[in-house]
Amino acid sequence: MKNLILIAAILFIVFSCGTNKKTATITKDAAQVGDTITLSSDDSDYEILIIEPGFNAWLASRARPKGFHSQSFLENKNIFYVTQWNTRVMQPQRYNATLYEMQIDYRSNIDYGYDVNYQLYNYFVYFQNRYKQNLLGGRIPTN
Repeated sequence: MKNLILIAAILFIVFSCGTNKKTATITKDAAQVGDTITLSSDDSDYEILIIEPGFNAWLASRARPKGFHSQSFLENKNIFYVTQWNTRVMQPQRYNATLYEMQIDYRSNIDYGYDVNYQLYNYFVYFQNRYKQNLLGGRIPTN
Protein backbone atom coordinates (compact mmCIF):
# COMPACT_ATOMS: atom_id res chain seq x y z
CA MET A 1 0.00 0.00 0.00
CA LYS A 2 2.92 2.31 0.77
CA ASN A 3 4.18 1.79 -2.81
CA LEU A 4 0.79 2.79 -4.20
CA ILE A 5 0.98 6.10 -2.37
CA LEU A 6 4.53 6.63 -3.65
CA ILE A 7 3.48 5.76 -7.19
CA ALA A 8 0.63 8.26 -6.99
CA ALA A 9 3.18 10.98 -6.29
CA ILE A 10 5.36 9.84 -9.18
CA LEU A 11 3.07 10.99 -11.90
CA PHE A 12 3.06 14.66 -11.05
CA ILE A 13 4.79 15.96 -14.14
CA VAL A 14 4.09 19.61 -14.79
CA PHE A 15 4.93 21.87 -17.66
CA SER A 16 4.26 25.50 -16.88
CA CYS A 17 5.03 28.83 -18.51
CA GLY A 18 6.55 31.81 -16.85
CA THR A 19 10.08 31.10 -15.70
CA ASN A 20 12.59 33.76 -16.64
CA LYS A 21 15.84 32.36 -15.30
CA LYS A 22 19.28 33.32 -16.58
CA THR A 23 20.72 29.81 -16.27
CA ALA A 24 19.38 26.28 -16.09
CA THR A 25 18.51 25.53 -12.48
CA ILE A 26 18.00 22.18 -10.85
CA THR A 27 16.61 22.14 -7.33
CA LYS A 28 16.63 18.92 -5.37
CA ASP A 29 14.51 18.59 -2.25
CA ALA A 30 14.05 15.41 -0.30
CA ALA A 31 10.29 15.10 -0.11
CA GLN A 32 8.67 12.77 2.37
CA VAL A 33 7.49 10.59 -0.52
CA GLY A 34 10.82 10.54 -2.37
CA ASP A 35 13.01 12.65 -4.57
CA THR A 36 11.68 15.88 -6.01
CA ILE A 37 13.47 17.37 -8.97
CA THR A 38 12.45 20.68 -10.52
CA LEU A 39 14.21 21.68 -13.68
CA SER A 40 13.75 24.97 -15.45
CA SER A 41 15.81 26.10 -18.37
CA ASP A 42 16.76 29.35 -20.00
CA ASP A 43 16.34 27.47 -23.32
CA SER A 44 12.59 27.83 -22.83
CA ASP A 45 9.93 29.11 -20.49
CA TYR A 46 8.92 25.63 -19.35
CA GLU A 47 9.73 23.55 -16.35
CA ILE A 48 9.26 19.94 -15.35
CA LEU A 49 8.61 18.63 -11.84
CA ILE A 50 9.24 14.95 -11.15
CA ILE A 51 8.47 13.36 -7.80
CA GLU A 52 9.90 9.85 -7.80
CA PRO A 53 11.80 7.87 -5.19
CA GLY A 54 15.20 6.94 -6.55
CA PHE A 55 15.01 8.89 -9.80
CA ASN A 56 17.57 11.50 -8.77
CA ALA A 57 20.17 8.85 -7.87
CA TRP A 58 19.45 6.92 -11.07
CA LEU A 59 19.77 10.08 -13.18
CA ALA A 60 23.14 10.91 -11.64
CA SER A 61 24.55 7.40 -11.87
CA ARG A 62 22.94 5.56 -14.79
CA ALA A 63 21.54 8.04 -17.32
CA ARG A 64 23.55 8.96 -20.38
CA PRO A 65 25.20 12.37 -19.96
CA LYS A 66 23.70 15.53 -21.36
CA GLY A 67 24.74 15.95 -24.96
CA PHE A 68 24.80 12.20 -25.68
CA HIS A 69 21.47 12.44 -27.53
CA SER A 70 20.47 15.38 -29.70
CA GLN A 71 17.45 17.49 -28.82
CA SER A 72 15.61 16.20 -31.91
CA PHE A 73 16.22 12.59 -30.78
CA LEU A 74 14.84 13.39 -27.33
CA GLU A 75 11.84 15.25 -28.76
CA ASN A 76 10.96 12.38 -31.11
CA LYS A 77 11.20 9.79 -28.33
CA ASN A 78 9.20 11.98 -25.95
CA ILE A 79 6.39 12.37 -28.51
CA PHE A 80 6.04 8.59 -28.74
CA TYR A 81 6.40 8.06 -25.00
CA VAL A 82 3.85 10.74 -24.11
CA THR A 83 1.37 9.43 -26.70
CA GLN A 84 1.59 5.92 -25.26
CA TRP A 85 1.49 7.24 -21.68
CA ASN A 86 -1.67 9.25 -22.36
CA THR A 87 -3.26 6.25 -24.09
CA ARG A 88 -2.64 4.20 -20.96
CA VAL A 89 -4.07 6.93 -18.72
CA MET A 90 -7.28 6.80 -20.76
CA GLN A 91 -7.56 3.00 -20.36
CA PRO A 92 -7.47 2.35 -16.59
CA GLN A 93 -9.31 -0.95 -17.04
CA ARG A 94 -6.43 -2.25 -19.17
CA TYR A 95 -3.39 -0.56 -17.59
CA ASN A 96 -2.47 -0.07 -13.94
CA ALA A 97 -4.28 3.11 -12.92
CA THR A 98 -1.87 3.66 -10.02
CA LEU A 99 1.01 3.94 -12.50
CA TYR A 100 -0.79 6.01 -15.13
CA GLU A 101 -2.83 8.62 -13.29
CA MET A 102 -2.37 11.91 -15.13
CA GLN A 103 -2.08 12.85 -18.76
CA ILE A 104 1.01 14.72 -19.88
CA ASP A 105 0.51 17.84 -21.95
CA TYR A 106 3.47 17.66 -24.33
CA ARG A 107 3.08 19.34 -27.70
CA SER A 108 5.38 18.64 -30.60
CA ASN A 109 5.08 22.21 -31.91
CA ILE A 110 6.57 23.73 -28.74
CA ASP A 111 10.32 23.97 -28.15
CA TYR A 112 10.73 22.94 -24.51
CA GLY A 113 14.51 23.16 -24.73
CA TYR A 114 17.15 20.50 -24.30
CA ASP A 115 17.09 20.26 -20.50
CA VAL A 116 13.36 19.63 -20.18
CA ASN A 117 13.41 17.06 -23.01
CA TYR A 118 16.44 15.35 -21.45
CA GLN A 119 14.76 15.13 -18.06
CA LEU A 120 11.47 13.84 -19.46
CA TYR A 121 13.14 11.25 -21.70
CA ASN A 122 15.21 9.92 -18.83
CA TYR A 123 12.16 9.75 -16.58
CA PHE A 124 10.47 7.51 -19.15
CA VAL A 125 13.54 5.25 -19.32
CA TYR A 126 13.69 5.07 -15.51
CA PHE A 127 9.94 4.46 -15.19
CA GLN A 128 9.99 1.60 -17.68
CA ASN A 129 12.89 -0.12 -15.97
CA ARG A 130 11.66 0.36 -12.42
CA TYR A 131 8.06 -0.72 -13.02
CA LYS A 132 8.73 -3.25 -15.81
CA GLN A 133 6.59 -1.30 -18.28
CA ASN A 134 7.22 -1.12 -22.00
CA LEU A 135 5.81 2.03 -23.55
CA LEU A 136 7.06 1.52 -27.12
CA GLY A 137 7.12 -2.25 -27.52
CA GLY A 138 10.27 -4.24 -28.13
CA ARG A 139 13.09 -4.11 -25.62
CA ILE A 140 12.83 -1.91 -22.53
CA PRO A 141 15.50 0.81 -22.88
CA THR A 142 18.35 0.92 -20.42
CA ASN A 143 19.01 4.62 -21.15
